[in-house]
Amino acid sequence: MNENVLQKLKILAESAKYDVSCSSSGTVRRGKAGMVGNTVGGIGICHSFADDGRCISLLKVMLTNYCIYDCAYCVNRRSNDIPRATLSVSELVELTMEFYRRNYIEGLFLSSGVVRNPDYTMERLVRVAKDLRTVHRFNGYIHLKGIPGASRELVHEAGLYADRLSVNIEIPKEENLKRLAPEKDHQSVFEPMRYIRQGVLENREEQGRFRHAPRFVPAGQSTQMIVGATPETDRDILFLSSALYRKAAMRRVYYSGYIAVNTYDKRLPALKQPPLVRENRLYQADWLLRFYRFRVEEIVDDAYPNLDLEVDPKLAWALRHPEQFPVDVNKADYELLLRVPGIGVRSARLIVASRRFSRLGLYGLKKMGVVMKKARYFITCNELPACTVHELTPQGVRRLLLPGKPKAADERQLQLVFEEP
Repeated sequence: MNENVLQKLKILAESAKYDVSCSSSGTVRRGKAGMVGNTVGGIGICHSFADDGRCISLLKVMLTNYCIYDCAYCVNRRSNDIPRATLSVSELVELTMEFYRRNYIEGLFLSSGVVRNPDYTMERLVRVAKDLRTVHRFNGYIHLKGIPGASRELVHEAGLYADRLSVNIEIPKEENLKRLAPEKDHQSVFEPMRYIRQGVLENREEQGRFRHAPRFVPAGQSTQMIVGATPETDRDILFLSSALYRKAAMRRVYYSGYIAVNTYDKRLPALKQPPLVRENRLYQADWLLRFYRFRVEEIVDDAYPNLDLEVDPKLAWALRHPEQFPVDVNKADYELLLRVPGIGVRSARLIVASRRFSRLGLYGLKKMGVVMKKARYFITCNELPACTVHELTPQGVRRLLLPGKPKAADERQLQLVFEEP
């Protein structure tokens, strides 16, 4: 590995750090005879996490940080005076294999600036994945960034070699995208997304008919939206995410708090730091959409277009709807249990399974992973007192659950009402 390649790697890894859509969960490629690498074992530098919480080491790099576009929010925009570099296909393939052999990585996350045109750039990305799979027999994880505007043929070929493909939306609303990136539009993003979705559906049919049919993006597709660079509300963002999950077979939407990398551009807001709390609340709301059977209009609506930054979205919904509580954990159905703050998917399933054999109490709920600090105000069971969100009022519960020490009066009330043996 020569010094020139290492210098290119340093530049291109720095340019790639703002893309957060590099999760390696959702696929299983175990070790095979005659092949190197896998996605289910080994140790290395942590860049991502699998579904089971295991750290996954990825080489996160760009093929080139030259770009024909001049997007206001991008550090690699055409007009920026930054160090530029380009790795050849062979250099990147050799770099990946060398890092794997040294046990630095378990997979590759590869993106690129757009050079010449989308198809030219996409073809080079595909060549990297194809050479790794067919020439070097690399069986580890590969995540490729789809280039907006790339042809159906190249997107389909990429899906045969990559575990995951992602095409970034970046800005949720078309008019704001055109203002910050006049050379881009949503149509060029949504078309590759549709190609990926169609490929996934066709591959499912082939898998049903032919046992050894090649797999097409087994880890699905993902995308990323920038939060805080434009005036969209959380309602706008979550409605778009919900539509993508329904129509585009999207595996994951990532939310990236806007980082002011181009402070000289007056079209961008002057933020001193990224909106990390808002980013976190969007991830929590996204979780409610995907796993807790919430609808967007239940989380945010015309009256509350933005998420509450002080409490998580599930607790905020519960405080706005005290009429839904308290919930009797020994009688409520699974869907209602999912809406109780402090009860997760796993604990809700355990409650439904366990109460067939005996009535549940405080100790049993704690053993199942219920967060009683939150849940106690919204449930009833054998050992819990009658004071719930109705007696304490939503405002009182909110004060008790906000971070920091409660007010003295609230603390004394809590000790009297919820004194445990």
